[in-house]
Amino acid sequence: MSRATPKEQPIRMKNKKNRTPLALRLAPVAALAGIMIQQSPAQAQTAITTNAPPPAWPTTAALGLTLTRGNSDTTTLAANINSEHKTKQYEILLGADGTYGTVSGVENAEQLHGFGQYNYLATDRFYAGVRLDGLHDGIADIRYRATLAPLAGYYFIKETNTTLAGEVGPAFVYQKLGSETSDYATLRLGERFEHKFNAHARLWQTFEILPQVNKFNNYYMDGEIGIETPITEHLSLRSYIDDTYYNVPAAGRLKNDLKWITAIAYKF
Repeated sequence: MSRATPKEQPIRMKNKKNRTPLALRLAPVAALAGIMIQQSPAQAQTAITTNAPPPAWPTTAALGLTLTRGNSDTTTLAANINSEHKTKQYEILLGADGTYGTVSGVENAEQLHGFGQYNYLATDRFYAGVRLDGLHDGIADIRYRATLAPLAGYYFIKETNTTLAGEVGPAFVYQKLGSETSDYATLRLGERFEHKFNAHARLWQTFEILPQVNKFNNYYMDGEIGIETPITEHLSLRSYIDDTYYNVPAAGRLKNDLKWITAIAYKF
């Protein structure tokens, strides 16, 4: 809304100076894919062409934990789960994630997020659907934010191992920032990309921006880019960066939140 001991290293950066939004800063991360994913073409081809039937609801759960004791006393835990179901007529995407952390007993991360999306495929590439997101972020002082977004989407690339889709549509936001509750209409522009190097190793990237229709300077955007490489048939190592930028944040909060997460993922 992932190694004998799972580790995760989230970094929530709230510097006194606002940083450049995600879209201009994360491109170098993709270069790490060539370092983490090092399988021969024969191995990749064998994984891709396996005759094992795929599960009806492929699901991945990831968990990471970081503990330090001694001169520093920190605990950080992050977890997420994603599932999908795809047919020739429709797609269902579901997911939830959370992060919690303390430094010397003081919270420095507290976030819970979940989403669900349904897409009806009018053609092989064009689809219409609806997406619902829910978010709580105690550090950003977002008590809650619910976003309902009807959408139209198109697959610019739709191949066995590579997909690129763009989405556009209206959205409605209902939220409580600090002590203030508000609701407003927005536009939503989004895109999602995924490339599978083999049955497990992959590179993915997502981005969305939601500006308020009658107040365009009130917008927020979120993006993610990551790589995943297999350890065993069901376990994999995942590393990704998630960045959220609020142009109008809650009172007393900065605009940018960044998390860098490394975790062990289990596929079933």
